[in-house]
Amino acid sequence: MPSGPLTSRLVGVTRRIDALDVLRGVAILGTLGTNIWIFTAPGGALELLQFGGGGPVETFLRFLSNGKFLGLLTLLFGVGLELQYRSAVRKGMRWPGRYLWRASLLFIEGVLHYVLVFEFDVLMGYAITSVIVAYLVGRSEHAITAWMVAAGTLHLALVGLATLALATVPGGGAGAAPAYPASWPDQVRLRLDNLVTFRAELVFIVPLGIVLFLLGVRLMRAGVFDERGARLRARLMVAGLGVGAPLNLAASFAGPTWFLVDRYLLAPLVAVGLLALVTSIVLGMKGAPGVLRRGFADVGRTALSCYVFQNLVAGALCYDWGLGLAGRLDGLRPWWVPVAWAGICLLFMTLASLWLRRFDRGPLELAWQWAYQVPWRSRTHQRA
Repeated sequence: MPSGPLTSRLVGVTRRIDALDVLRGVAILGTLGTNIWIFTAPGGALELLQFGGGGPVETFLRFLSNGKFLGLLTLLFGVGLELQYRSAVRKGMRWPGRYLWRASLLFIEGVLHYVLVFEFDVLMGYAITSVIVAYLVGRSEHAITAWMVAAGTLHLALVGLATLALATVPGGGAGAAPAYPASWPDQVRLRLDNLVTFRAELVFIVPLGIVLFLLGVRLMRAGVFDERGARLRARLMVAGLGVGAPLNLAASFAGPTWFLVDRYLLAPLVAVGLLALVTSIVLGMKGAPGVLRRGFADVGRTALSCYVFQNLVAGALCYDWGLGLAGRLDGLRPWWVPVAWAGICLLFMTLASLWLRRFDRGPLELAWQWAYQVPWRSRTHQRA
C-alpha cells in the first residue's frame, strides 16, 4: 500500500468532478475532428504519411483540432490514473496492483482497434504509458519533476531530429499517396503488414504521454478542477491559448516540414489551455445542465465506446467497403468534411444519452469492466 505525506493528503477525496465528464466528451469528439481528415481522404491513412496538406481553408480547419484534443485526452488519462491511485489509497490496496491488469486490458483493446478499425489508435500508447506512470504517481514531487524533465527532453530531441529529417526531404515529405485498399480485409492486411510504420507514432506518444500524464496528476493535485484553482486556470489559458495557439497556427501554415512540431509540441500546449477554459466554463455554469453540456458529458461517460465506434462509423461512411464517400465527395473537399464530423458528433451525443438512460456505463465499458473483474471473481469462487 502507498504511504507517506502524499497518502495522508489523498485519503478521503471521493467527490465526483463534473467537469471531467464534459472534458472527456470534448476530447473524444475533438479527436474525431483530427481523425475525420484521414477517413475522408481518398488515400486514407497512407495520405497522412505523406505529410501533405490541402489549401488554406483545409489547413485552417485541420489546425482547429490537430493534436490539441489528443493532448487533452492524454492529460485526462493522467487525471484518471491519479483518481485510480487515490481510490487504492483510500481502500488500503496495494499499488499498482490491479491497475496493471487494467492497463493490459487497455492495450488489448488498442490492438483490436488498430487491427480492425483504425491505423492511428492511441489506446496502445496510453496503455504503455500508464504502466510507466503507475510506478511514478506515488513518488515524491521531486521525482515526478525529474521524470517529466527527462521525458520532455527526450521528446524534444525526437521531434527535433525527425523535423530535421523532414527538412532534408524535397517538399518536406509531401507527395502523392498510394491507393488505399478498398475492402475491409485488405485494410486489415495493410495494418498487419505495415505494423512498424503505422505504430511509429508510439515513439512520440509515449515520452509525450509521460509528460502529460504526470502533468495531469499535478494539475489535479493543484486543484485545477476546484474553485480554488481559478488563478491557475487563468495562467494555463494565457500559456495555452494566448501563447501556444498563435504559434500553433503559424506552424500549421509553415508547411509539412513542421508537421511534427505542430502536432506534438505546440498542440499539447494548446490542450492545457483548453483544459483550463472548459473547466472554467463548467464551473461557472449555474442551474441544470443544458442539452449541449449533457451531450458532451454523456459522451465523456461512454468515452471508450464513443472513441472506437465513432471511428468505425467514419470508416463505414468514407471507405469503399461502406458508402465510399471519401472518393465520391472528394470534389467537395474540404467543405463536406466538417459536416461529416458534426453529423457523427450529433449521432454519438444522441446514442450516448439514450444508452445511459438504461445503463450506467457504455457498452465497451461494461464488457471491459466484466473482463477486469474476471481474475478476482475466479479467485473468490475458488475460495468458496
